[in-house]
Amino acid sequence: MAINWFPGHMHKAQKEIKEILPQIDVVIEVCDARLPLSSENPMITEIRGDLPLIKILNKSDLADPKQTKIWLEYLESQKNVKAIALTTDNPSVAKTLPALIRKLVPGKDQTGKQINVVIMGIPNVGKSTLLNTLVGKAKAKVGNEPAVTKGQQRIRLDDGLFLYDTPGMLWPKIINENSGYRLAITSAVKDTAFDHEDIAAFAGEYLLAQYPDRLKDRYQLQEIPETETELIEEIGKRRGCVKSGGRIDLHKASAILINEIRDKTLGGITFETPEMIEREILHFNEVEAKKIAAREAKKEARGRGRRNKR
Repeated sequence: MAINWFPGHMHKAQKEIKEILPQIDVVIEVCDARLPLSSENPMITEIRGDLPLIKILNKSDLADPKQTKIWLEYLESQKNVKAIALTTDNPSVAKTLPALIRKLVPGKDQTGKQINVVIMGIPNVGKSTLLNTLVGKAKAKVGNEPAVTKGQQRIRLDDGLFLYDTPGMLWPKIINENSGYRLAITSAVKDTAFDHEDIAAFAGEYLLAQYPDRLKDRYQLQEIPETETELIEEIGKRRGCVKSGGRIDLHKASAILINEIRDKTLGGITFETPEMIEREILHFNEVEAKKIAAREAKKEARGRGRRNKR
């Protein structure tokens, strides 16, 4: 199942970002620490070129701390990238961002020239909350639903330091289908854009492989289920999600699992590793390339057919 969600204001935001980029000195991208690459917008890499990038792994208190450390090292190994982990309840680290921004453009800082920064990120990664921490007041709207910010803002952060805020922006098509599932699990897309049972099955399969003991403790399981379907059924039995005739209400049981992932009841969880993502990118790029080749072949065949009729 592919999860695609690209409201009109996101398309407008993409155009506006491209227009202001010639004025920008530093790019800040806010990602979800639970899925650092799945919550990365590939268009940002294309758009920013060689501009310095500060990669914020936000909500790191909801992620697996061991995996967050691995991800920070992985991201910092990339050219012109600084990576920082932030938590939802410790704004002090965010306060160091202005000094880091100035350090990344020493020429402008030393000459007193204006420094322009743009902050970007997909919906619901905590970008607006971070912005409010930086400016010390509620300049940006904050909500727990994706797509709250719908217009670009220019905010003075410090003397000579200006920040352009942009709406949360997904890309038109998510090629890596697994990334689509992860985005749904962590609320980057609205609940109406996906099926709870599908997403819970994806999450359950991953948790059984990576965090089985947490599932066993949380849901008081005698044994670890072999499949994600069995896991969701066991959750349903223990939480009273039973329909007439003794059938398990899989929708309700799925919603319980998803919600307990989101509110950290199951502890800090990271849904991907650098190695996992690199394998998936290769796989899904090959799949996409084959689809494109097949479309081109059909197009060429139709063209030959028209020429032959003449």
